[in-house]
Amino acid sequence: MNMRQMDFKKFKKEEEAFEDYMQGVRNNIVNIKEDRVNSPSHYTNGSQEAIVTIEEAIDGAPSVQTGMLQGQVLKYLLRVWYKDNPLEDLKKAKWYLDRLIDKLE
Repeated sequence: MNMRQMDFKKFKKEEEAFEDYMQGVRNNIVNIKEDRVNSPSHYTNGSQEAIVTIEEAIDGAPSVQTGMLQGQVLKYLLRVWYKDNPLEDLKKAKWYLDRLIDKLE
């Protein structure tokens, strides 16, 4: 076989190996892709998801309204460094905290 001829069997085997490799890469990309509905990254930092922390924290709230307001405060505080505008999230947390304080006064 001269230098210009291709070993078709060798080529086919290498092509199949490459396709297997690329399928693995595609599978990893799909697995890495963020689930922004069920487990968004800005709520999944730490040892448990933010929703679990919030549910546990508001369990003792004196009313549904105060529990909801506390939950909103916590939501914005827990994700403050993981989204694109920390100051905005802090202002939102403050807005809900001010409402919570008003309800309790």
